[in-house]
Amino acid sequence: MTQLLRILRSGRGMLSGERVDDLETRLLGDSDAMVRLRTLVPKIARSDAPTLITGSTGTGKEHCARTIHALSERHDGPFVAINCGAVPDNLFEAELFGFERGSFTGAVRSQTGKAVIAGAGGTLFLDEVGELSPFSQVKLLRLLEEKEVQPIGREKPVKVDLRVIAATNRDVEQQVEEGSFRPDLYYRLNVARLTLPDLSERAEDIALYIRHFIEGFNRRCGCQVSAPDDELLDVLLHYDWPGNIREVRNFVEAIFIDPPRGAIRLDHIPDAFVRLQRSFDCSGKDERALIRAALDRTDWNRAEAARSLSWSRMTLYRKMTKYEMTRGGPEGPEGGPTL
Repeated sequence: MTQLLRILRSGRGMLSGERVDDLETRLLGDSDAMVRLRTLVPKIARSDAPTLITGSTGTGKEHCARTIHALSERHDGPFVAINCGAVPDNLFEAELFGFERGSFTGAVRSQTGKAVIAGAGGTLFLDEVGELSPFSQVKLLRLLEEKEVQPIGREKPVKVDLRVIAATNRDVEQQVEEGSFRPDLYYRLNVARLTLPDLSERAEDIALYIRHFIEGFNRRCGCQVSAPDDELLDVLLHYDWPGNIREVRNFVEAIFIDPPRGAIRLDHIPDAFVRLQRSFDCSGKDERALIRAALDRTDWNRAEAARSLSWSRMTLYRKMTKYEMTRGGPEGPEGGPTL
């Protein structure tokens, strides 16, 4: 942690235009999961091992990869990212390895591959690696095994000095079982492993992110927006944030389109956040009755009840525990606990 704080304060390893508070956000949180993550990340950064980061969309996988790079001995080298899901399969090899002028139709100039750029002592980040086709997976496997690349149209391979960090929001183990992801590539990437938890699994961190982004946008916009009032904060803390940290940031940024003076209130919720507004409609003093009604409508099918309330199942479970609701208790028609 001492090393992490020193680097955060110095800005070492940051890319052009990056802020210290942006870097710090990558590891923000008081939950047990984030405390463990902050302990593990510096150790992985020192190892230089291939690393696989898994987690839902918006949990900060690229941010985590950048932090590993910033804490590593490669911090002075380039951090190069490729979104594997956005590169067409027939262009992946050219994007990764590069090509020589005239090597194929349309190659009017030479292009340096991302692996060659990162190979100058840096880090190559492969986002959404689970989207790669079997053909592209073979190309990537050779890079990991040989630490060399063969630009299209060049006779001799190019040696590279890089670290590979990959990320995916898919269940890569299931992909291996189904045959859509090569086992040998999986074992090459899955040397060091980080799994980023959903924000709904660490509700105690929600307020930290809200405050952090409010402070950041206040500095950027020259505003003096205060934290949400108690009524809105209760809604925000019970919302399941399916877009995770990215959705929290987007929510706060939307507030600053027409920033209020003082505290943020319920009537400041932007129109774009319909799900959050529904969460407010299902909260407050009648919340217990709303949950009971949803459970009764679905014959106590908690997955269906959660969908009808626009909540995740985890949010519903948390609220049922809060109100001590069981199917056999005073809130339910039949015997036996459900939680």
